Amino acid sequence: MGWLTRLIRDDRVLLGYLAVNAIGWLFGVRILLKKWRDEAEIKTPQPKTQYITQETEDALQLSTLDTLLGHYNQSIRETAAKILCDRAFNDKDTVEVLLWGITRLDYEERMRYLRALAVISDPLQGGFERLHTWKAYAALVRSLELSLDPEQEVLDDETWDEYPLRDMTEKLCLMFINQLVSSYDAGKLIKAKFVEKWLAKQNWGSTPEERQRNFGRYMRYKANRVTDIVASIRALPAGREALQRAGLVPAAPASSESDGDDNIPLIERFSVLIPSNVNITSLGEDEQARLLLRSLQGTQSAEEQRVRHRHRQAIVMNDGSHPVSREDIIQRPESPT
Repeated sequence: MGWLTRLIRDDRVLLGYLAVNAIGWLFGVRILLKKWRDEAEIKTPQPKTQYITQETEDALQLSTLDTLLGHYNQSIRETAAKILCDRAFNDKDTVEVLLWGITRLDYEERMRYLRALAVISDPLQGGFERLHTWKAYAALVRSLELSLDPEQEVLDDETWDEYPLRDMTEKLCLMFINQLVSSYDAGKLIKAKFVEKWLAKQNWGSTPEERQRNFGRYMRYKANRVTDIVASIRALPAGREALQRAGLVPAAPASSESDGDDNIPLIERFSVLIPSNVNITSLGEDEQARLLLRSLQGTQSAEEQRVRHRHRQAIVMNDGSHPVSREDIIQRPESPT
């Protein structure tokens, strides 16, 4: 035990012990203070995402929504406005009143109704199917008809697009129509006489040739909502007919509607199936070649048969001892007509 006594009485050992003890206390106090600080800190709770269900929206009264429209929080104001717009667009009577309003003669009144219809409609939510009705198409075409510019310049400049300078009422109506024909088709728009009442009344020129030339150049070189709508119209046969009646596109020739092979007599199409030297009088009544020839001949007129006999009839003189050559074919000589 003597060595322990000497170790305790050594000043260096005592100083080392005190230094280690002090350092340990410092680290311990630091850990305790940090833990106490973390526990005493007031943390802001994270906001929880909350969704408004359809039942909650339906339960909100108009007075409540009116109060929410004046709330200091912008998100709450936007949500309240969205609920009001959805209610208005889903209400049939409200939509009919707006469609009636866009056909008014007064420009300012018509503009207010068009802006209101643009505000409550939401193409991103698929709301345009509520305007896919005959009444909506007729109202939009009537509004376009009222917006016609009697002093419009001739649309003959292929390097300049006049669409951005069109009246706002025209651009709003064309926006609705473009959304509708893009989502559905142009069938109801054609029946609403969009081509006759508005498109044909644009200043395409004074003569039929000038109108067709300017209209063709406009469709070829411009890219706006007018050309998009016309492309949807031309995709339907009724639309092409409407454009032809309006004199905007030339009428299609009758020959282009049928295949060129239709002008070839039926018997000539099947002549490759029958040998040229076949004599119909030598065939039996029940043989397939005789029946085919008679059925084909029955579909021809007397003039066609005369032309066939004059141009197509030939006799092949070959007994099978050598290949058929041009010298073996004897054609009927031409007869004066």
